[in-house]
Amino acid sequence: MRFQFEDCVLDIDRRELRRGTDLVPIAPQVFDLLEYLIGNRDRVVSKDDLIEAIWKGRIVSDAAVTTRLNAARNAIGDSGEEQRLIKTLPRKGFRFVGTVQEQQGSPPTEPPEETRRPVLSLPDKPSIAVLPFANLSSFPEQEYMVDGIVDDIITELSRFSELFV
Repeated sequence: MRFQFEDCVLDIDRRELRRGTDLVPIAPQVFDLLEYLIGNRDRVVSKDDLIEAIWKGRIVSDAAVTTRLNAARNAIGDSGEEQRLIKTLPRKGFRFVGTVQEQQGSPPTEPPEETRRPVLSLPDKPSIAVLPFANLSSFPEQEYMVDGIVDDIITELSRFSELFV
């Protein structure tokens, strides 16, 4: 599924945002926020709706929501002053107000040559991939510790020259 608005294309299947021919790098939560707002553009979305959809009900500050919203606006060329595409309705919520065209599937064409990534070959030594850990505690604020453990494991494994991490 692709959503086209102004000079932007939000490709849900590829999890890509393009402005014109440029690929716009955005954080996963910002992508999810844009997808949610565009998918629910027929109604006003409350802050609680966003927290449930994007953060799965975890407790987050108003600043976190505002930061992601500002990043989404910036990624699509909007701003808090203009609000051409994402409108803030005080004490009500947010609404995507841009004109959107929906298209099924991804385009069959290859990306432009300058955005194609070169094929990387693996070295001739054992390879190890460290996947993210899940926070199994009942404390969401401990998420940073889980990420830190993964970083420590990667750092220590990378010290062995006979391994490709």
